[in-house]
Amino acid sequence: MKTYCLELSGPYACFTRPEMKVERVSYDVMTPSAARACFEAILWKPAIRWHIRKIEVLKSIRWINLRRNEVAGVVSTRNVETAMKTGTGNLGLYIEDDRQQRAGLFLRDVAYRVHADLEFLRAQDPSSSPMKYQEMFERRVRKGQCVNQPYLGCREFSAAFRLVSDPASEPAAIAETRDLGFMLHDLDFSNPADPQPRFFRARLENGTVAVPSWDSEEVCG
Repeated sequence: MKTYCLELSGPYACFTRPEMKVERVSYDVMTPSAARACFEAILWKPAIRWHIRKIEVLKSIRWINLRRNEVAGVVSTRNVETAMKTGTGNLGLYIEDDRQQRAGLFLRDVAYRVHADLEFLRAQDPSSSPMKYQEMFERRVRKGQCVNQPYLGCREFSAAFRLVSDPASEPAAIAETRDLGFMLHDLDFSNPADPQPRFFRARLENGTVAVPSWDSEEVCG
């Protein structure tokens, strides 16, 4: 495995706490699952896996209250299946009929340095080598290319990104230490039909959150 470091920044972010049922309330710091999604937005292939190891917070944690319009429903699966079979169907959502306002407590003016390992799964691509995917990622990130725009928790909060070649030469993380409580690590897709969340006890230590391995005893369901 090879370790890469990305700097991710943006004017707003929301890493939603799952215990909040109606209103969106963000964790204090970026979650490992959101960080993984940013790496996968630049490069994802069946033969690679991204493992987040460390998240550095580069700017003071600041908050903002916003009220946004959201759509309450989703397109019916039954309508989609009918349209696929018959070639016609009602797949539209009418915003004026389905709009609702929700308040949210979001982060503002955020920046992170995220360290992740790129694992090569040889069984998925026996004829290739790790170097192929490492070069592919490095080429794409240096050109600013991505499969979809990386985002900070919510798709409307897009993230600017850059590859950090030498993290030791970069400015230090914020000088803050505190307990962040239980944080979402990622979803367990062992059963694809019913993915389950897994959590770990997160701690901000001098501006850095160390992320335990997925199979660590620190990660629980």
